[in-house]
Amino acid sequence: MTDPLRPPRLVVETREVDPDRDLLAFADPRSPLAWLRRGDGIVGVGSVVAGFESGGTAPESSESIPSAADAWRALSTDAEIDDPVGLHGTGLVAFGTLVFDRRSRATSRLIVPGAIVGRRDGRAWITRIRAAEAEASVTDPEPVPYGSYWSATLGPGALDPAAYQRAVREALAAIAAGEVGKVVLARDLVGTVPADADLRRLVRALSSGYLDTWTFAVDGLIGASPETLVTVSEGQATARVLAGTIPRGADNDDDAAASFHLAHSGKDLDEHQYAVQSVLDALAPHTADLRADDEPFALELPNLWHLATDVAGRIADHASALDLVAALHPTAAVAGTPTDAAIDVIRRLEPFDRRRYAGPVGWVDASGDGEWAIALRCAQIGPDPAGGLAGQGDTLPVVAHAGAGIVAGSDPETELLETRVKFRPIVDALA
Repeated sequence: MTDPLRPPRLVVETREVDPDRDLLAFADPRSPLAWLRRGDGIVGVGSVVAGFESGGTAPESSESIPSAADAWRALSTDAEIDDPVGLHGTGLVAFGTLVFDRRSRATSRLIVPGAIVGRRDGRAWITRIRAAEAEASVTDPEPVPYGSYWSATLGPGALDPAAYQRAVREALAAIAAGEVGKVVLARDLVGTVPADADLRRLVRALSSGYLDTWTFAVDGLIGASPETLVTVSEGQATARVLAGTIPRGADNDDDAAASFHLAHSGKDLDEHQYAVQSVLDALAPHTADLRADDEPFALELPNLWHLATDVAGRIADHASALDLVAALHPTAAVAGTPTDAAIDVIRRLEPFDRRRYAGPVGWVDASGDGEWAIALRCAQIGPDPAGGLAGQGDTLPVVAHAGAGIVAGSDPETELLETRVKFRPIVDALA
């Protein structure tokens, strides 16, 4: 990563190209960098030319280390950008993955690759990015043939099913004592993948199986999130809040009954309202005309139903996507409420570091526009000495998490079932 106090001056050139291409084929098989939805999106190519890293083992000083939003402004302000295409995602772009908890031993990163291949609304482009003193590239990125199929092995982590139910009961005690109104508890699965695995296979399985999610691969974090944290485009901010979950039914009648039950569940509606209010409270200082759906709707995914509410507003203070990410995270949907108290309960009851699970993941451009999701239905692949995971010869470690929102009236066995359903996308794709 480059020094955030002395960012390089970047030269950026975007040109339109033939849209008939498999974006993911351009990504690095061992370390893909991608943000995809229904075949459109952006893929990073080549070496990292700039970026930002904070937290974990990075130097810590509030006086010397800027926020991700400030570091990005410093990096993008002086960039020389030639972008006649002018679409959402063209020009200078950084991919980002941020930690869930500021006390995490993992790091938050913004990554600017040497080239980006993108497509949106039937148009495609290549963006080349370099330091001003570096020579301009004269070759286009080339697709790389996919490697062979592979599978992972996964098993219980630090919080097995029985321990998770005990943790839920402890969370219910904290709620009964008035410590929190809601807390989101996660459990973990750990395992290995082949060291030579083409990780684009995992990205592809998720993107084809879960079309209406954000499929992402950033710095070894790979997943398919249904939950938009915030999207910023041309002065408008939008978010989709998900909280309240039920598995899909075995047939049409069961499925309709499941959706009806979720829409009328007092426990799930209460959990959802906590999450919606936390987003409204966070966005209110930065927006005007902020509005949210009056009632949640049932969002259908291949394996479950979610209660969902869309929120939108006009940005009133020139805040960038990263500024809004900082204001929003962590939402009640992934932490609980009150936020600080919920984080304390999570630290007490979860015997692991979430690292980037349930943290923000997405991209930002030079104007401050961007798309950010919450890193759910995902796995972190690769060594992480700070997190206690190390490679072992011919394998790489993998860790996945899934959580459930605990409120008064939650049932430990039902919450465990919810985590099993939420694990399914990443576990099936890894298999």
